Amino acid sequence: MSKSVLTITMNPSVDISYPLEHLNINTVNRVKDVSKTAGGKGLNVTRVLKQLNVPVTASGIIGGTIGQYITNQLDENDIDHAFMKINQESRNCIAILHDNGDQTEILEAGPVLNSDDENDFLDHFGAQVSGFDLVTISGSLPQGLSAGIYSKMIGVAARHNVPVILDSSNVALRLALESDIKPFMIKPNQDEIAQLIGQKITDLDDLKDKLATEEIFKGIPWVVVSLGSQGAFVKYQQSFFKVNIPKIHAINPVGSGDSTVAGLAAGLVKDEKPEDVMKRAMTVGILNTLQEKTGNIDISQYKDYFEKVDIVKY
Repeated sequence: MSKSVLTITMNPSVDISYPLEHLNINTVNRVKDVSKTAGGKGLNVTRVLKQLNVPVTASGIIGGTIGQYITNQLDENDIDHAFMKINQESRNCIAILHDNGDQTEILEAGPVLNSDDENDFLDHFGAQVSGFDLVTISGSLPQGLSAGIYSKMIGVAARHNVPVILDSSNVALRLALESDIKPFMIKPNQDEIAQLIGQKITDLDDLKDKLATEEIFKGIPWVVVSLGSQGAFVKYQQSFFKVNIPKIHAINPVGSGDSTVAGLAAGLVKDEKPEDVMKRAMTVGILNTLQEKTGNIDISQYKDYFEKVDIVKY
């Protein structure tokens, strides 16, 4: 039986894109082509896992008519979901694409929750997690939830022996790394690594040294450091790898980090060897940048790009 993934999006949104030739301030702008997508980093992961034919269920917290729109869209894409419902509205995030490549974003904060909601969600998550082989947790938290909730969720998952990929930043990431029970994998970029240790990273040798020696990274089997167009630098157990990717003409890089997480998750649940997990992740990230739609890949290009990803032991 295929192994399955539970994806967590705590503050999902409907992502609305308004393309305009020119944004006129202080007057009316009329938009013809509007696209509305069930958004949030975890939902991007979910969509790509679905396209990779990995059994996946989306969870997190949603509410109101916007929440209903999100679940309707997941239903249309035949994606399983099991969110905790609240009586507040989920959020809209608006991107206005204008004036030859400018992008102005208007992001709603979303619902304001409290400690009761947090406890309810931990119960909801605890009842779900044992049915899955892997959990991915992506993105930011709605207002009112403690920054330690991801750390608590990793603890709950560990009680059921379910590993967690955590793709987060700031205090939520730090608390998860400082906890006794660690995530199985994290996917920070170089800036986030520097922030965690309070020191600049000068080059890859320095990065390797910090990952090997800094206390905060001890006990995490996988650290995948995203290097953008330069690929990734990976610590797996006690080994280090530089993953090189081919030069590409990116059409839409938004969501490629989430697609990379989906690739990592897919490789892990398919029990691939570590190098193949890394190659799959980079390939899926590349495929997302070649599509206009965020969190979308053309699987027919997979083999071609997979063969162009090169891994060097560092």
